[in-house]
Amino acid sequence: MKNLIALLSVGALLGGCMTLSGTYQLSLQDANGQPLAQNVSMVAEGSGIYTARNALCSAYPNATVIIRDAKSGEELKSESPYKC
Repeated sequence: MKNLIALLSVGALLGGCMTLSGTYQLSLQDANGQPLAQNVSMVAEGSGIYTARNALCSAYPNATVIIRDAKSGEELKSESPYKC
């Protein structure tokens, strides 16, 4: 039983240690997939995307946040799109 608890604890810790690296551009879309009229976008480093995403959602609660790698332009599929 102790081994099972230790194994589950290690798994939880390793899962929590996964971090994002790189530079990301966050932009907003309306329900139709069109950029908002305000044309809002932000740039964030690594896990800073969560702070930026939450700030955008606070200002535009009905928007969808699109997160793209700033270098490649590829959408970050694990976190995007994000409906506020």
